[in-house]
Amino acid sequence: MTHPRTLVIGSGVGGLAAAIELAAAGHKVTVLERAAEPGGKMRQLDVAGVGVDAGPTVFTMRWVFDGLFETAGSALEDHLQLAKADVLARHAWRQGGALDLYASTNASEQAIKEFSDQENALGYRAFCARSADIYETLREPFIASSRPGMLELVRRVGYGNLDRMWRTAPFSTLWSALDEHFSDPRLRQLFGRYATYVGSSPLSAPATLMLIAHVEQEGVWLVDGGMRAVAAALCDVAVALGVQFHFDEGVREISMEADRAAGAVTELGRELAADQIVFNGDISALGTGMLGGGVSRSVSPVMPAKRALSAMTFCMVAKVSGFELHYHTVFFAEDYPEEFAAIFGRGQIADYPTVYVCAQSRAGGQAPEGPEPLLLLVNAPADGDRRFRDERSLASYRDKALALLRECGCEIQLNESACVTTDPRGFSERFPGSGGSLYGRANHGPLASFARPGARSRVRGLYLAGGSVHPGAGVPMSAMSGRLAAAAVLEDQR
Repeated sequence: MTHPRTLVIGSGVGGLAAAIELAAAGHKVTVLERAAEPGGKMRQLDVAGVGVDAGPTVFTMRWVFDGLFETAGSALEDHLQLAKADVLARHAWRQGGALDLYASTNASEQAIKEFSDQENALGYRAFCARSADIYETLREPFIASSRPGMLELVRRVGYGNLDRMWRTAPFSTLWSALDEHFSDPRLRQLFGRYATYVGSSPLSAPATLMLIAHVEQEGVWLVDGGMRAVAAALCDVAVALGVQFHFDEGVREISMEADRAAGAVTELGRELAADQIVFNGDISALGTGMLGGGVSRSVSPVMPAKRALSAMTFCMVAKVSGFELHYHTVFFAEDYPEEFAAIFGRGQIADYPTVYVCAQSRAGGQAPEGPEPLLLLVNAPADGDRRFRDERSLASYRDKALALLRECGCEIQLNESACVTTDPRGFSERFPGSGGSLYGRANHGPLASFARPGARSRVRGLYLAGGSVHPGAGVPMSAMSGRLAAAAVLEDQR
């Protein structure tokens, strides 16, 4: 029996998912990865001898991964230790106030009532119901299915359910929809931040992103060992299925035979033939010819003005005092719209940015003794291929982030030798073609969700996976993209 040969370029979660699905279906799968380990953006950095999470920190939509491990003849709990978070995130505002959001909607409703008032607590209850309705409407016909157009999506939902489609509010922005539920501007900030989960501005992103509230209520999981452990577990499962991994070996060019992708030339000069290729990288690397002119027509690159957010990240080991961090904590300044006007309008990082902090040692809810590993993240424009920021400016952004935390009552005693900064240029170099965007195309406008390519590229034999393709950015969505790419490969072989 001949086993189809599949090359997977990139071992982010989308590539890992595709490799598992195809190996389980009998393919001979080889994964080429330019980094030293699997995971893509799911990585840790060594900071003063301590591993600090430096990428995604939130594990949701467990059903995607349960299905993936089941395909491999295994179970998620055999490979990962997960704890369901009772507190989704802690939030604090410079102008005053702090609020925990809970997995329990009743607990969150009560917390919002005490934080704000009864009207906003009731608004939260209605917001949750609307979020659940949107999620249930879009889960199967959009998230878990091959990329549809608008008319195809309507057909999948069903013409008899057009009212449900209308309730997804595709032509309203998230920011305007939040006005319908919350009069407290701090709560609009909190829930408007869901747009940044896909690298977008709440002022321009569609209201359908309200579904993220329901995703979180279904379960935010804390992973023992951090998100890096997820990548390691998926890699182990793939190896058990016979997948071969080649790390520290990126791809210089995707080779063609006639009009079909037929293999790859690696940066070490090796030539590998394949019956099909799954590309798990930023699609702009293909569309701009970074992997050869033969595949440049496979997909349209994302223009710089259409890119989603990048970030400035500070991985540190530091002592915290004055404010009780949770595993996930978000600190807000007053003017949220200005943050996105600065990034998407002027190409600048806001003077008073929102700061996300992951305190990975606090999974049990207790503060550790002494210095602890922390990830601080500030939103930034995806201009890493066009702008250079020197060490002085990088330090100034870090100091602004620390100043905001200080004004919220959180003091971080930083040792400069125990802090590693990654800016948009660093992300651009790590993820070629992205310009530093961590999410591909910004999800701005009612049709933005349909602008991402699906699993099949315009070149025969070349398939797409990752956060820059359908169904979008984020760990579970990227995993789903890999599963959809594998499904497309298998369908085309019939």
